[in-house]
Amino acid sequence: MLQDVLQKVLTGASATGTTAKVLTQAGVIRPHRPAALARAAKALRDWGTGPAGGFTAAALLDPHRTAIVDELGSLTFDDVHRRSNALARAFAELGVSEGDSVALMCRNHRGFVDASIATAKLGADILYLNTAFAGPQLVDVLEREQPTLVVHDEEFTHLLEKADVGTSVLAWTDGDADGHTLEALIASQPGDDVPPAERHGRTVILTSGTTGTPKGAPRSEAGIDAAVSLLSRMPLRYGWRTHIAAPLFHTWGFAHLALSMLLGSTVVLKRKFDPEGCLAVTQDERCDSLVVIPVMLQRMMALPEETLRKYDLSRVKVVASSGSALPGDLATDWMDHFGDNLYNIYGSTEVAYASIATPVDLREAPSAAGKPPYATVVKILGEDGQELPTGEVGRIFVGNGLLFEGYTGGGHKEVVDGLMSTGDVGRFDENGRLHVEGRDDEMIVSGGENVFPKEVEDCLVRHPAVVEVAAVGVDDPDFGKRLRAFVVVDGDVSEDELKAHVKDNLARYKVPREIVFLDELPRNATGKVLKRDLDTD
Repeated sequence: MLQDVLQKVLTGASATGTTAKVLTQAGVIRPHRPAALARAAKALRDWGTGPAGGFTAAALLDPHRTAIVDELGSLTFDDVHRRSNALARAFAELGVSEGDSVALMCRNHRGFVDASIATAKLGADILYLNTAFAGPQLVDVLEREQPTLVVHDEEFTHLLEKADVGTSVLAWTDGDADGHTLEALIASQPGDDVPPAERHGRTVILTSGTTGTPKGAPRSEAGIDAAVSLLSRMPLRYGWRTHIAAPLFHTWGFAHLALSMLLGSTVVLKRKFDPEGCLAVTQDERCDSLVVIPVMLQRMMALPEETLRKYDLSRVKVVASSGSALPGDLATDWMDHFGDNLYNIYGSTEVAYASIATPVDLREAPSAAGKPPYATVVKILGEDGQELPTGEVGRIFVGNGLLFEGYTGGGHKEVVDGLMSTGDVGRFDENGRLHVEGRDDEMIVSGGENVFPKEVEDCLVRHPAVVEVAAVGVDDPDFGKRLRAFVVVDGDVSEDELKAHVKDNLARYKVPREIVFLDELPRNATGKVLKRDLDTD
């Protein structure tokens, strides 16, 4: 009976079929004390299923369970609930009200969580700023979004001085600080419950900005469907300890913070990623799952073999990776070292999750993006908008209940018959797995043949001396266009050797016209290569 009630609370209706099965397997549908369940049900009705309602319900159902572990210690769900109540009152005194927005420029720590929940409890929107923003990008975004309040770590103060931000609050300081700090604001107010806002705030995630100024992609509460979508192909379980190494401001990191409300997860956070440090934290904190972006996997796997052997990750059942493609044989390299626990999720800020590759998928096709999860439709469309047959490359369109609402500055992604473009091109193989070939604006025509940079990048990164690679199209007097490759290497290898490697594995017209050696590739904070910053003249 209690399980049925919980289902209705979480879904707004009787949960049956796949939803009930997935939630039961994950341990979400489970016995609870009737009084706690009734209070949690009311919290979700009053606050909704976003951070305000989700964390309030979690505190009511399991108040003494550890919610956050960071460099300052640990907090229970009840601690988080009371801290966010106090902070909501303080934010209100600073002028934040329903319909306003609060911008966060914070690394992974409790302050990010406190500020997110407090903002949601006021019915205001949460705008997450990329911690790797350059000054001009930051100025452009803040001028466009006009937040009422900016919450930021002390290290970003100099960047914010270039923007007209109005009121600001320091989230993390390394010593004594002047002005408002989150901890001081929390200490200044009582932590008892605040009245529910009439409006449910939105979460605004910024696009990666790899092709220009980042755009704001807002979402209202996703509800239970977002969780069921992930859990249908990724076996996360209630009560796990999860190290979220991926940035919390990114769609992927935030998704797992949101999942912790439902799964009662203990979220382990470190402010900055360090390859060996990530392995150490995951082991020492006895984590059951690890949330990363692919470049983090690359950097961990680039550690010396004797370093990798020092760490026992046998407790880890799920390594959840998303944010960009897995290059070369990275998937199998990871699983050969740490077991078949890697899940690769393909999606975008605008469409959320499109497909999930399980360890079985990645063993059979290491670069595959996997198969669509529950309640998700993915189609490959041609230029005429018609669906293409298996094996043919076309534009990727996605339909689910998680599509964004249009950019905050205006504009939208292309939509065909209710399906939204991801901006990528790809194909389905005969086993129903999606393969992403690259951005739809990156393909070049060389000698009359279509060439996708990703295929050449994957080929080059399989050379033992190549650590990272990015390829872009440049003019060629004979073929019209050819690729120029930029590589980071570890070892002694020549341009001619690398060209010969591509020639031995791919068609002649796919061999890069030239290969440029770099110390590192330009990347943003979520690990995506900034190809616009590469020299293509």
